[in-house]
Amino acid sequence: MEVKINGLDLSVQQIAAVAYGKGKDITVSLAEGSMDLLIKSKEYVEKIVDEGKPVYGINTGFGALSDVHIPKEDLAKLQVNLIRSHCTGVGAPFNTEVTRAIMLLRANCLASGYSGVNPQAVELLLDFLNHDICPIVPSKGSVGASGDLAPLSHIALCLIGEGQVIYKGKEVRADFAIDQIGKKPIELGPKDGLALINGTAVMVALGALGIEKAERLMKLADVTAALTCDGVRGSLRAFDGRIQNLKPHPGQIQTANNLRKLLSGSEVMNSHVDCGKVQDPYSLRCVPQVHGACRQTLNHIKEVFSYELNAVTDNPLIFREEDDVISGGNFHGEAIALAMDYLAMGVAEICNISERRVEKMMNPTFSELPAFLIESSGLNSGLMIAHVTAAALTSENKYLCHPASVDSVPTSTDKEDHVSMGVTSGRKLQEVIDNAFNCLAIELLCATQALDFQRPNKSSPALEGVHRIIRQHVPFIDEDRAFHIDIENIIKVIKTDEIFTEITKNIGGLE
Repeated sequence: MEVKINGLDLSVQQIAAVAYGKGKDITVSLAEGSMDLLIKSKEYVEKIVDEGKPVYGINTGFGALSDVHIPKEDLAKLQVNLIRSHCTGVGAPFNTEVTRAIMLLRANCLASGYSGVNPQAVELLLDFLNHDICPIVPSKGSVGASGDLAPLSHIALCLIGEGQVIYKGKEVRADFAIDQIGKKPIELGPKDGLALINGTAVMVALGALGIEKAERLMKLADVTAALTCDGVRGSLRAFDGRIQNLKPHPGQIQTANNLRKLLSGSEVMNSHVDCGKVQDPYSLRCVPQVHGACRQTLNHIKEVFSYELNAVTDNPLIFREEDDVISGGNFHGEAIALAMDYLAMGVAEICNISERRVEKMMNPTFSELPAFLIESSGLNSGLMIAHVTAAALTSENKYLCHPASVDSVPTSTDKEDHVSMGVTSGRKLQEVIDNAFNCLAIELLCATQALDFQRPNKSSPALEGVHRIIRQHVPFIDEDRAFHIDIENIIKVIKTDEIFTEITKNIGGLE
């Protein structure tokens, strides 16, 4: 697969493909016409330098030092000093996938031709992606305004050959890795360093990969809820389309449609139509209303990111045809920080309601199943502590959902006096999503066990297919074992398309 970038039409799907793809699997290149734009934009910067007119970021200092004019002979040194001094990140490095997404997004932004950057810098970023050179980028240190300065500086440091990278599974100096692919480090000129680090690429990378994972999560949550519904002999009535049409939130309607399709043809559902239960608890009855609302948070962030993915976010911006350079604030991450905080809340609610459904399966008073889903409970603890883990993850997500975007710490002697904290929002979002996947894995572990206790009645063809896939990796629980292995095995299944392929084969794709 080849991805061509031009700063106009990069998608979340392409970002995910590049982030998770390696070497021969996927290549990235400049689209036709982009190199010409880069060259002309760089020529315009050189013209400004030759004229000697003070322009922020080209021949001045940065931030609070923007009033300091820098002589022409020191401009290259200015840019190198900028990169070195801004490499102040701390904490564990971003994983390979996030770092690859960051590099792609930065290259895509620069490819639009409004930044005045050296075209060789963009080409070397693409070489890093195509040759699996991954800079080591500490994950903490950005406040989400003036661009993601610290983390992007660690990438830029590698482009000039001074940073550390992972290449062929080893940590090496960047200049060594660059030499191994037959290239040379870039030499920074006017505007180059600032263009490489002044933008929202880190925030957007975290959010874009979060969107890709949340898409899968929302559909999986409907699957686990449907399995649990049959596992505890819940009712399909609350998912009736007539109810949803009287409260027509799109996400609610989509979820109810999915649940009806997933449970269609279930023998378990038909086996208890005359039972004495009048209503299910909210964690079952209100799945369309809760899952649907969570889907709406995903829809919102997708709309916000549709604008941000191909935005030009550095500063100042070169309007060559108008013979103008404008200093503004496109580097500010407020819109995406707010959106990522909102999505984190939606994902956390998926976790919340899933944990409640797991509790219902543990409780024989409600479920009429063996306590903790195991025969001979007492001698065996069954899935008692699997539920405790779900509770721990759910609680953790609650404090992770405190919005980072409502905070601001002024920096740079109050020149940068309002910031978005967008990278913090993005890092929290990633953790909340990972916790939610683990919660859904625990619900799958429990729901497939509950379904076995409904035999000889079978669930729907679609859900029986899901049950069969889980059983290929996780056997029926007849006595205690180390259940963390089962959870890990289910997570591995979730990361593939196996479950959704099986569902599509039976009922078509989920909404």
